[in-house]
Amino acid sequence: MLAGVSVDYYTRLERGNLQGASEEVLDSLARALQLDDAERTHLFDLARAANESGGLRRRKAASQRVRPSVQRILDAMVGAPAWVRNARHDLLAANQLGFALYSEMLTDPIRPANNARFVFLNPRSKEFFGDWERAADDIVAMLRSEAGRNPYDKALTDLIGELSTRSETFRTRWAAHNVRFHRTGRKQLHHPVVGALDLLYEAMELPGEDLTVLVYTAEPGSPSQDALNLLASWSATVDEAGRNAAQSATDSAVSPPHGVDSPK
Repeated sequence: MLAGVSVDYYTRLERGNLQGASEEVLDSLARALQLDDAERTHLFDLARAANESGGLRRRKAASQRVRPSVQRILDAMVGAPAWVRNARHDLLAANQLGFALYSEMLTDPIRPANNARFVFLNPRSKEFFGDWERAADDIVAMLRSEAGRNPYDKALTDLIGELSTRSETFRTRWAAHNVRFHRTGRKQLHHPVVGALDLLYEAMELPGEDLTVLVYTAEPGSPSQDALNLLASWSATVDEAGRNAAQSATDSAVSPPHGVDSPK
């Protein structure tokens, strides 16, 4: 009654038959069901997919790389961890502090590193995320939103299939059909080097690329800010050690063995 449609028509929609549903009907349903922005967008995404000539249209697959100019922007953020992900939650780029913050995710040898795979398949994630249950709920809800928006992304389908096969906790959450936007908020993390971090984050989309930049900050003068400063020092030390090791390896490769004269 609130949506102004018949019971039979509403039942058909509930069963997933959205083909032919007009924007006016979808708007009425969204109001009647008091859907939030994420849920309303998901409803329209499902209807669009149903109405695109049986799925003949395809969105482009999620990007796997970032432009050099985006990397330069990340590198310019020296005091805040920042990273770029696509809609599948692949970590595609980061600044030095961002890589340091998510060093636990990077222990997985599979590249690109993936936050969803880290949350559900890596036991370290339960130590890393202060509120693991919320992190798990959020990432499933975001993947569900993307599956509605881009149902023909094979890599996304493969990721969801892998997680469903290997993680019962993922399967349970996926079956709930929750959707959510992830634009701003607070994260409580526990880094193995610097300990507890209470950080605020902002998510900023790169238009036309299906990429999101996430930037983390701490309250000025807080213990978390001190921990970020310590993390920056640690990451700089590790980075310097890595450069020195690489240089040593290069020198060894181009230098003659001990006791052998260089060519004249």
